[in-house]
Amino acid sequence: MPPAHQAPADGPDLRAEGLRLAYDDRVVVEDLDLVIPSGKVTAIVGANACGKSTLLRALARLLTPKAGAVHLDGRSVHSMPTRALAQKLGILPQTPVAPEGLTVIDLVGRGRSPHQTWWRQWSSTDEEAVHEALRATAMTDLAHRAVDELSGGQRQRAWIAMAVAQGTPVMLLDEPTTYLDLAHQIDVLDLVTDLNRHQGRTVVMVLHDLNQACRYADHVIAMKAGRVAGEGAPADVITAAMVEDVFGLRCVVGEDPVSRTPLIVPMGRHHEGPSDQEVRQEGTDVSAVPVSGTTG
Repeated sequence: MPPAHQAPADGPDLRAEGLRLAYDDRVVVEDLDLVIPSGKVTAIVGANACGKSTLLRALARLLTPKAGAVHLDGRSVHSMPTRALAQKLGILPQTPVAPEGLTVIDLVGRGRSPHQTWWRQWSSTDEEAVHEALRATAMTDLAHRAVDELSGGQRQRAWIAMAVAQGTPVMLLDEPTTYLDLAHQIDVLDLVTDLNRHQGRTVVMVLHDLNQACRYADHVIAMKAGRVAGEGAPADVITAAMVEDVFGLRCVVGEDPVSRTPLIVPMGRHHEGPSDQEVRQEGTDVSAVPVSGTTG
């Protein structure tokens, strides 16, 4: 595994050390060390049940480790007061559900709860944060609509707006594109990129789509059976050999013509690509095929 990324001194330092995560006696993550690059977008990828979402839950203090610890800016997240942690780190879980009839603006306003106390109630700062979050997520025109009346993509933007209003330097997103059609998936991922580039948020998201992870993430963490199988820039991590090892899938890895990032083309039993020798026998110029690696 490549050496862990070093978080900049002036940004949030989120890391896991010797992490062991389990549900009852079923161990999901074992002896995991990890440093999240500060100010970057990180995508966690891997096969189903490899520990991606479990790791994200542990980073957010929603799951207590059996061993090891998660540290944020040098402090164990389990030693931090809940309000203090919620001011620094926010999480958007899979398929969150809003109370029936709750409006978008009320949902987004709930993101300001960590900043309020019995002596400091709703303020002009909270009001500004909510409206800025609505603007940043293009939800202003839908502010007074009920969340349960929105389309899937609009609902996801509403939840992200709540996380934006929370004002945390670190955002954890668990499969933010689940159940969305392709257009809305791209819309949400573009929004995440905007939050990172324009507001400097450190973003960690679990994604299933490898091509989207390569296109939108600065840093990729590939997990296999509860361990880190590789991490680094997408072009350094996402290879045909890695995809076969982590996902059990033969593929060709070329270049995305739009983003110039790795593009994974799966084979499958019914669509296995020809070998270089077969291509040459057919008179095709192999050097013209934009392939960075195959397996087999």
